[in-house]
Amino acid sequence: MKLALGTVQFGLDYGIANSQGKTQIKEVASILNLAKNNNIRTLDTAANYGNSEKVLGNVGVDDFHVITKTVSIKSGVRKVVDSFYQSLEDLNQKKVDGLLIHDVKEVKHSKFDILFNELISLKQQGLVNKVGFSTYTPEQVDFLLDSFEFDLIQIPFNVFDGRLIRGGQIDRLNSHGVEIHARSVFLQGLLLDFKRKHKYFSLWENEFKIYQTMVKESGLSLVEYALCAVLNIKGIDKVLVGVNNSSQLAEIIRASSLDIELSMYEIDDVNLLNPSLWKL
Repeated sequence: MKLALGTVQFGLDYGIANSQGKTQIKEVASILNLAKNNNIRTLDTAANYGNSEKVLGNVGVDDFHVITKTVSIKSGVRKVVDSFYQSLEDLNQKKVDGLLIHDVKEVKHSKFDILFNELISLKQQGLVNKVGFSTYTPEQVDFLLDSFEFDLIQIPFNVFDGRLIRGGQIDRLNSHGVEIHARSVFLQGLLLDFKRKHKYFSLWENEFKIYQTMVKESGLSLVEYALCAVLNIKGIDKVLVGVNNSSQLAEIIRASSLDIELSMYEIDDVNLLNPSLWKL
């Protein structure tokens, strides 16, 4: 199964289309059970996702491959490593499948090489299977490929954002044997609900109308189109989705069963494609 499950909603009130707030632990258990029964076995979390890791540890994640992320290096290399051990404790796990540098801009920190060597050491000790990075731009991917050897990467990718195909980064990552996980496939929920959007997005009102017409003419729902457009991209290993309840996950699972080649609708504007630039 190419789907993977993001868990930020289990620890934080996250997403512009999220009207339900943080997911309650009983619902988390239902979501994980549904995921397991549908062969979704990869979970993405982070020390900075509120109490997400504690929630996952309480519910139980023995049947899953867990990927977590580092805290900021600003508190020191030791703090980052200690936080990883805390993540293991919170998750109630002896090891994790992946450990990612959460903020790729920290590669410029004077102590980053020391930190990266510490992460490699964790891998050599068998506490981590794969070490890598969470990224936001094609330029960051290029820099990482030129500067480090790593196993896993998270990239932003959705029906509006095909920069990493056009720029050749996905092909380069594949040729280096790097496992690729795509996130932001629903652009924090924007691609699922254009009616309740913030006034900030009025800049792209015309593009949104054209895209919605394209989806309507395809006979698919917004969920089906946005998801299948990414799932059928060759070279992407996992597609991360975040949900607030099991019914949302069930809808995504149904949509993922469609084997359809779909056209992207690219909007080449980083002020839309990068949520950290949104002025909400």
